Amino acid sequence: MTTATNAAPRRCRLIWVAAMVGLAGLLAAACGDDDPAATEAPATAEAPAATEAPATTAAPTGAAACAPGETDGDLAFYNWAEYIDDELLAAFEAETGINVEYTTYESNEEMLTKVESGAAIYDLVVPSDYMVDTMRRDGLLLELNFDAIPNAANIGSEWDNPPFDPEHKYHVAYQWGTTGIGMSYEVLDLLGGEPSWAVIFDPATAALVPGSISMLDDAPETVAAALKYLGYSIQDVINNQNEAAIQEAGDLLRATNDRLLKYDSVTFGDDLVNGEVDVAHGWSGGFFLSFAEADAYDDYVYTIPAEGGVRWVDNMAIPHNADNICSAHAMINFLTDAQNGATLTNWTYYGSPNSASTPFILDEILDDPGIYPPSEVMARLELIPHAGDLALMIQDMHTQAKS
Repeated sequence: MTTATNAAPRRCRLIWVAAMVGLAGLLAAACGDDDPAATEAPATAEAPAATEAPATTAAPTGAAACAPGETDGDLAFYNWAEYIDDELLAAFEAETGINVEYTTYESNEEMLTKVESGAAIYDLVVPSDYMVDTMRRDGLLLELNFDAIPNAANIGSEWDNPPFDPEHKYHVAYQWGTTGIGMSYEVLDLLGGEPSWAVIFDPATAALVPGSISMLDDAPETVAAALKYLGYSIQDVINNQNEAAIQEAGDLLRATNDRLLKYDSVTFGDDLVNGEVDVAHGWSGGFFLSFAEADAYDDYVYTIPAEGGVRWVDNMAIPHNADNICSAHAMINFLTDAQNGATLTNWTYYGSPNSASTPFILDEILDDPGIYPPSEVMARLELIPHAGDLALMIQDMHTQAKS
């Protein structure tokens, strides 16, 4: 059921009052045409100028018309797989009285293609940092009305004005995490206790793995992993448009392909704990959620390689062609509530950008260095920047590696 809240102060109308003028004098007239003394009626007094009506203010439209909590229709929410608890979605529906039409994607590029094509219309999407940059540059995102998202003030100041949205107009941080390698403690021991991208990219080191290996089916992530193993800074390569380094990373990925069982961005954590693979490239929370569900913390570990890796932040944003803009703002405000933000992180096992949520987050999450890495590990992590003209080449390197 769709609900809409009328915010009277926003929608009041100005009432005009026009000044009316009356007669200023009485007519004096003679009673006959033959009376030469008959006097001409005096002219009426000049009417005062009509009072000018005040200029009207245009009624707010689009995002500017949304008030906190206001909805304008069912919410089409397009998000990553396994990235929100069904109970949290149900709580939003109960609070607002609208339905959430929730669908999922497996990569930023899949989501971008859908939004660009208009094949389906979404009210809310969750692009990663570099994808926010791509979409805002291409005019695919709406500017947010932060007056309708008062809970956005709960997001920590370290997330203010990031390089992918320098004026912070188009996004609100959702969850953050890292990209690394999951493995059994047995495999970690075979590596001498020192995790390295070599377990995927070096033939001799990979030969130590008793079973199979998987990588994310995500072009920027696979290329970034190869770049880190090769000793490059991801940001330096992309910011300097270093095509030679991207080609080198692509060559390494192609050479690695024969050792991989699969490319997967959804079940990598489950594949690891179920024994389908012994080494998996993936996102931090995906592993921790699988470890928790399978009670497998004693057997498996998530590691950030010594060479470093990717730190990322996923963000809530509204596509340019969204139908129900106010409902999207309402969901962003709902998820940035302190307790709701904690509920999200307690389910996903990713880091929360919501400072107000910290008191409500499980200690096992806050204390886990794989979820909240220490400063010396954070120093080895990089955000993937907007790729610009290299974006197509990066996608091609990944596609060719898989073929």
